[in-house]
Amino acid sequence: MSLTVEQTTQTRFHLTGGALQWSSLCAIHEKKPFLSLSQEARDRIEQGHAFLMKKLREGQNPYYGINTGFGYLQNKRIPAEERKALQVNLLRSHASGTGASLAPELVRWMLLLKIQALSLGYSGISLKTVQRLVELYNEDILPDIPEQGSLGASGDLCPLSHLALPLIGEGWVWYRKKRQPAMKVLASLGWEPLQLDAKEGLALINGTQFMTALGIEALFRATHQWSWAQWIAALSTDVFGGSAQPFHPAIHRLRPHPGQIRSASEIHSLLALSPMQEMPRQEVQDPYSFRCIPQVHGAVWDIVERMRQVMVTEANSVTDNPILVPEQDLILSGGNFHGEPLAFALDHLSIAMAELGNISERRTYQLVSGQRGLPLFLTADPGLQSGWMIPQYTAASLVSENKQLATPASVDSIVSSNGQEDHVSMGANAARQCLRILDNTEKILAIEWLTALQAIEFRRPQKTFPFIEKLITAFREQVPYQPDDHILAQDIQGAIQFIQQTKIPDHDLH
Repeated sequence: MSLTVEQTTQTRFHLTGGALQWSSLCAIHEKKPFLSLSQEARDRIEQGHAFLMKKLREGQNPYYGINTGFGYLQNKRIPAEERKALQVNLLRSHASGTGASLAPELVRWMLLLKIQALSLGYSGISLKTVQRLVELYNEDILPDIPEQGSLGASGDLCPLSHLALPLIGEGWVWYRKKRQPAMKVLASLGWEPLQLDAKEGLALINGTQFMTALGIEALFRATHQWSWAQWIAALSTDVFGGSAQPFHPAIHRLRPHPGQIRSASEIHSLLALSPMQEMPRQEVQDPYSFRCIPQVHGAVWDIVERMRQVMVTEANSVTDNPILVPEQDLILSGGNFHGEPLAFALDHLSIAMAELGNISERRTYQLVSGQRGLPLFLTADPGLQSGWMIPQYTAASLVSENKQLATPASVDSIVSSNGQEDHVSMGANAARQCLRILDNTEKILAIEWLTALQAIEFRRPQKTFPFIEKLITAFREQVPYQPDDHILAQDIQGAIQFIQQTKIPDHDLH
């Protein structure tokens, strides 16, 4: 275990240089822990650094980025007296990002993941440098990182360079909600800028921590949205007059994809508790957007689960280059920084979450189309009032935007470093696209939620299953029901915030 938990006045996580578990990542996501390096992690780091210093003293073998230049300049030998300057120059030259500043929670993930990777002891970095990263995390001193600039090739060179600049007193940081020069903040705390040893700059900027940080955040959001999509879809099915039959376990045992079975089981259990399922119905079958919820939602869940495996593996990986293997007396140059595994996983998640939004919008469309005893556009006076006509337009526009964003970034590549880096993953672009899709999908689900709540008013005094009735009551305290036309953008924003903030444990579903 790489994290052990100690309950004090503040939750403390001890990084031990072992494997992170998904449960540890969840705990970090829910709390703002205090990090510390265990003695085991310290020993690993110091042993790796001592091994590197020994190899440099013993001979004149070329070691990429340690006593040579970088990328296409790999064959340029660097004298011993210039190796420290080489590392500083590396950080400065590679900090070439652009675009908006990365969100604070993503920077925190980058810091933690970089500390975790270095604590495994295969990067040759000094303990003092890793400890400073820990101090940045604990003091909530967050480097200002532009979100654009990574090819996901030699890892995330550009954003990680911005992450590392404050260690040497350069660049900008966010501290106490203000963007400030890093040197000013260091001085206010009495901290001296670090003097980097050989390879330290390279160890800091080689890696996949930008892609992984965004991927972990995407995974948490996707999991939350999937749960909400289940609850909303069950409500929409109920108020539309849909049947519980397509969710019967006997169907899904015959096509036993794990996600499909899970989706169907949850919704079947919810609908079994709804009095509205006793209403008479004439239709033999429901449209696909209702009848095929388990097949679509289930396939999405299977992608989420696969993504979870990739993220846990990556969080526990050494993605530096070159890699030091002291136990075998080796310094090896390889390509563990290449982001292809992440790029593929992120692209798959993007496609899946775009589809989750796609089928949600179709249910919204059905609810406002004047079928099964529901009035056209869910208004008692269609014509004079437009009701819920235009929110469906908004959802449709978001669905189409998601289709455009879901084009896989990983099928692209571009040559860099004068041909030395001739195939790149574009995993960073895949990660950024995925987060944008999740933003849109959350809005699409919020619109379906509002539409279903509008529809249920025309089924009253009938009630749906108890769990959703509790949610409706809680939501209406924040966004009151208004039967007549009004500015619906305010309702939509309220629904988005409600979905973001409301997480109900599984045991409360009934």
